[in-house]
Amino acid sequence: MSRRFVPIAVMALCLAVPLFAQTDPGVRGGGAAAGAALSSVVANNPATILNFFNDGKARFQEIDSVSGTVAGENGVGLGPRYNSRGCALCHAQPAVGGSSPFTNPQVADATADGARNAVQSFITQSGPVREVRFPFFFDQFGNPDTSRPNGGVEDLYVIVGRVDAGTCTSLTLPSFSQAQATGNIIFRIPTPTFGSGLIENIDDATLLANQSAQSSNSFGIAGAFNHNGNDGTISRFGWKAQNKSLTIFAGEAYNVEQGVSNELFPQERPLPGEDMTTGLPSSCRINATPEDHTNFNTTATGTLGDSAAFAMFMRLLAPPTPNATTPGGSTSINNGRNLFNAIGCNVCHTVSLTTSRSSITPSLGSATATLYSDLEVHHMGSLADNVSQGGAGGDQFRTAPLWGLGQRIFFLHDGRTSNLITAINAHNSNGSEANGPSYNFFVNLTVSQQQDVLNFLRSL
Repeated sequence: MSRRFVPIAVMALCLAVPLFAQTDPGVRGGGAAAGAALSSVVANNPATILNFFNDGKARFQEIDSVSGTVAGENGVGLGPRYNSRGCALCHAQPAVGGSSPFTNPQVADATADGARNAVQSFITQSGPVREVRFPFFFDQFGNPDTSRPNGGVEDLYVIVGRVDAGTCTSLTLPSFSQAQATGNIIFRIPTPTFGSGLIENIDDATLLANQSAQSSNSFGIAGAFNHNGNDGTISRFGWKAQNKSLTIFAGEAYNVEQGVSNELFPQERPLPGEDMTTGLPSSCRINATPEDHTNFNTTATGTLGDSAAFAMFMRLLAPPTPNATTPGGSTSINNGRNLFNAIGCNVCHTVSLTTSRSSITPSLGSATATLYSDLEVHHMGSLADNVSQGGAGGDQFRTAPLWGLGQRIFFLHDGRTSNLITAINAHNSNGSEANGPSYNFFVNLTVSQQQDVLNFLRSL
């Protein structure tokens, strides 16, 4: 008989949820308060840097095909397995570089250009863009083997059937239905990339000093940093702060999400645990590798490979701009900001950190990054997904930067909710370092005060 395995992350949905009289104001209206370049980049300081930003943005918006032979799909290297066909399809809300949009592009990706992929039940038109992982490998009986951690990305689609798939006619995909039936499945959604260059340019000493300053808090919050394994410096990108730099972040995503091999990840990737010699037919290895690389026949901005250009675009993106009056008005927002700090949310969601001097462009140097994050990983109790990355364990997540939250649609690492109240409540569980602030928020504040905090968060 099959043994049903229920990951801790799913159990969080079964917790008792208090009733509230306040409401999440929802996605803030108006134009996108993000997506522009840093001010010194707009000023073209140094000369030509704006060209690099625009070039990176254009590539970020490209749609990939297998070999660049499909009209309107100029990117090269899609597949053989993939989750979507372009960076900006998924990083789209509220502007290029953001997070999951209102309409999920993965539905159309499944059959684009003749592909014959089924759309899984957890991928919906109005749901978040989702990346799938299986926390554990399966045993011989088809059940999760908790002694064998997995955690690798399981791509949703294959190129079979596409007009540019050539002789690639057969490729396997994992059994998502088996993973669902046994509870051995977790999801991740795209992280917003606005202000990423500022985050990249915060010195380790600044992060450690902030950690030390917060260590005497009265809420039981500790936190730790994820580190790069070789040089020992603090890594800071991704849901578990597993990536050291934007270049590594871009190269890995290009390989994992779109199947494009590149100078950082030069080989075509197999499925996690798959024997590459048997798992990927030679007929499906259509391009020489790496598919993305330095362009030796050009000069200036065109010299960069796509991965480096993606990273440069993200590095030069300005942080989101908050709105001081909506929703709720300035008095409510200011009160909410003060309460946010008073109940301890700022212990993890550190309001601001100062960047180091920058050799790239003035806006990155000695700047105040109002990111609302300490960039540490914290134990989050029932939000655990049982996936370890670097030094971050199965129940640890990076403190998500809150700048730009006012225009985000989906919350938490898996996008399980579009409601801020649900997201905040999910922080409150056995083993979560956020229990103190969550408890104070939900129990000790009045309904009016709770609404002020919600209004403040949606103003960001």
